[in-house]
Amino acid sequence: MLFAGKNDDAAEIAALGQIPGVEIFQSRAFDRAGHGLVSALAFGIDRPAVAEFRAHQIDIVFESARFFGWRLPFPAIAWFPDFQHRLLPNLFSRQAYWRRDLGFRAQIASGRHIMLSSVSALGDLTRFYPGVTNGVSVVRFATEPPSDSLTTDAFDIVARYGLPQRFLYLPNQFWRHKNHQLVIDALGLLKQRGVDAVVAASGSTHDPREPEYFHNAMRDVAARGLGTNFRHLGMIPLDHVYALLRTSVALINPSQCEGWSTTVEEAKSFGSPMILSNIPVHREQTEEAARYFAANDAEALANHMSEVLEQAGPVVVRDLQARVGERVRAFAIHFIDTIQLAILSQAAAVSTGR
Repeated sequence: MLFAGKNDDAAEIAALGQIPGVEIFQSRAFDRAGHGLVSALAFGIDRPAVAEFRAHQIDIVFESARFFGWRLPFPAIAWFPDFQHRLLPNLFSRQAYWRRDLGFRAQIASGRHIMLSSVSALGDLTRFYPGVTNGVSVVRFATEPPSDSLTTDAFDIVARYGLPQRFLYLPNQFWRHKNHQLVIDALGLLKQRGVDAVVAASGSTHDPREPEYFHNAMRDVAARGLGTNFRHLGMIPLDHVYALLRTSVALINPSQCEGWSTTVEEAKSFGSPMILSNIPVHREQTEEAARYFAANDAEALANHMSEVLEQAGPVVVRDLQARVGERVRAFAIHFIDTIQLAILSQAAAVSTGR
């Protein structure tokens, strides 16, 4: 059951509601601007939220960027997607930094079972919050694109966006830590070498922390004469994303920080070549089966881009890899194990009076 606020994005909620077996319930108790967090911190319980949990007879609470209090009368899993505020503190205001950090600390102090998406994140947890005694599970999510999203003619999508047969794909939100500027710099280097590379980028352009970032980057693209090389497609349908992944020469992910990259996971599903920033989670996620570059090294990225374009064979539409279902099943099993561990932990705490 998905509990959402009245002010949450209607399109996003509708999309989640289409997943078989998912029930949606909206209430002001789950609005971000509500007083639940204050109550959770001051009194140890978010009473309006707990009332809704009881009314809907839930068994366990999955906390994602939300804290319902240390006196929450249900087993709970706290998902820490990444530790970006500790790894890249310059991207956070002082208020945002401490709001995120104190939220993590409150969940740790409450004895929540913690779910992480990578062994890399587990290392960050023990480094930034030493002495954690909570139960911790590493659950690497996997994706299996629905079959109806793969029926779109991929070559038709490439043509619709005016892309050449050989292009590189960058499907990341336009936030500073996603590091689009490095790709623009690499394209500038390639242009100086006479290499006419094209990068198609898609995704949201809104970064609430830095609203002008996208516009400043695109002004730089225009000023350097890279308008035909760096093509921003905007927000595009998911079947278009898959079409571009299946036909691109390679996926690029230059991100400075990731929890467990959705774009990388999707590229793995199709066996797409990948050019990735050399952060630990990327190496873990791809098991060293990609090209890597330092997240501040435009020349290394340019070299990889040039090489994959030169070595690319005939343009094909890639199919789903045979191991996709196996990876998804492993993810489901690990997630169910995490739920059971959290329930057992809560039962043990109750029996010992903690």
